[in-house]
Amino acid sequence: MNSINRRSVLLAGLGAAGAGALAACSSGSTSGDALVNPSDSAVAAAERKRKSTGRQQKLTLTAAPAAIDLGGGVMPKTWAFDGRAPGKEVRLSVGDTLVAELSNQLPHKTTTSIHWHGLALRNDMDGVPPATQTAVRSGSTFTYKFIADAPGTYFLHPHVGVQLDRGLYAPLVVEDPKETLAYDDEWVIVLDDWVDGVTGTPDEVFAEVKQGMGGMGRMGGHSAASSSSPSGGMDHDGMDHGDMGHMGRMDMGDSASPSTSASPGGMSMKFMHMGATSKLLGGDAGDVKYPQHLVNGRVANDPAVYTGKPGKKVRLRIINAGSDTAYRVALGGHKLTITHTDGFPVRHQEVDALLIGMGERYDVLVTLGDGVFPLVALAEGKDANGLALMRTGSGSKPSATIRPKELDGKIMTASQLRAADDVRLKTAKTDVTHQIRLTGGMANYDWAINGKPFDMADPAANPILIEEGRRVRLDFVNETDMWHPMHLHGHTYQIGTSGPRKDTAIVLPKQKISVFFDADNPGQWMLHCHNAYHGEAGMMANVAYQA
Repeated sequence: MNSINRRSVLLAGLGAAGAGALAACSSGSTSGDALVNPSDSAVAAAERKRKSTGRQQKLTLTAAPAAIDLGGGVMPKTWAFDGRAPGKEVRLSVGDTLVAELSNQLPHKTTTSIHWHGLALRNDMDGVPPATQTAVRSGSTFTYKFIADAPGTYFLHPHVGVQLDRGLYAPLVVEDPKETLAYDDEWVIVLDDWVDGVTGTPDEVFAEVKQGMGGMGRMGGHSAASSSSPSGGMDHDGMDHGDMGHMGRMDMGDSASPSTSASPGGMSMKFMHMGATSKLLGGDAGDVKYPQHLVNGRVANDPAVYTGKPGKKVRLRIINAGSDTAYRVALGGHKLTITHTDGFPVRHQEVDALLIGMGERYDVLVTLGDGVFPLVALAEGKDANGLALMRTGSGSKPSATIRPKELDGKIMTASQLRAADDVRLKTAKTDVTHQIRLTGGMANYDWAINGKPFDMADPAANPILIEEGRRVRLDFVNETDMWHPMHLHGHTYQIGTSGPRKDTAIVLPKQKISVFFDADNPGQWMLHCHNAYHGEAGMMANVAYQA
């Protein structure tokens, strides 16, 4: 059952009030500045500048309750697009116009939306109620229409409550007709941490975790976070490498689940993951205990299988659609050559494994060996994993808990990558710098940006103001004891002066990352932690263009 919270109550009211409510809540910020509304002419003008092929791809996405077969006899009841999770892959070419009708067939009074994660699209199609649209009410439809003008690996998911942690997501690939990579085949890989219909619902998870830890503090050490950070933590590029620059052969974090369902203080502990720690993530690895970790919608003991031929080169498009779990990904017996992150090319790097936070995407090339090989997505710090198989010849299926040695080999993270020359931001003077302080903690579950939890009832209050045509710098300063994957809608930023172009980046505990972007897509855009529970608790802000 969909829990009633501050957002669902508001969205039901907005749905009844109609589009006029958007203009009303966008018209005034606390600073008195007029903001660009999603329906303003500046948004339409930006869309006209996008190069279009004139082609349209039409589809309907029906959000509805469904019983999903995850394999191994696991068949939870959840919500999904068209009865499957992940949803059917959406694929189009650069410059094509996507016309996607969302049909909301979810339970009565359940509102929803679709956010096109990573795409720098027109503001009124971004799918973020109530900032960019009214929520789509149960029994209603809404049509998204926009030009997809940037190639890459993306995905789609709701932006209402914690619906991301159900089955409502699907991969989205924008192909480049001028693609320079040479490869024989593609394999799209979607990772997910799964609770819905197995041990509870995401709404029940949020109700438990938002109680916080009170006076108990967080079990499972935070000391790693403070001890691993060098003083200052910043290099000359404006990037914080911290402990991430020494990845070599690192031990995976230990984790231990509580044997009882209640804390010493009597608080429910059904979903809280106690002691999930990771050196790679600077300490605390996550909040939520998941019964399953999926690769392409399959459990580890009944995995999805890719069939290929030895010697062929395959492009893996890896998407972390999870809500609370970073994954360490490796393909047993193979090296991975990283070519893209978050849709944008990087200077190629050969690695054994990569770390991918929620909302991040990586493209890698592999040359296939002969046999059966495990594609393992280790749930970082949680002592669990997802599994898929790559089969090119004879061989038996490995165990569901296999740990190929590559997981502890050379691990690459975004801070070590460099943007490809053709997508690096042009040198320009920074016009405005905003400090984005990540605040809060587990004690009160009061996650916020700059000390103020986001107010969904007034999304235009306390905006982070920017102006069209300016170079913007955001300094992410993580004051908390936990890592946060920070996602910016409608733009890609560059990490430091030469790092990769991304829209989602991991910010480690007690560390700082500086990112830069050009304000070239007017509107109001969410900036938030892509941990679904941190974002819903309030670690979110509105990056708003001044009119």
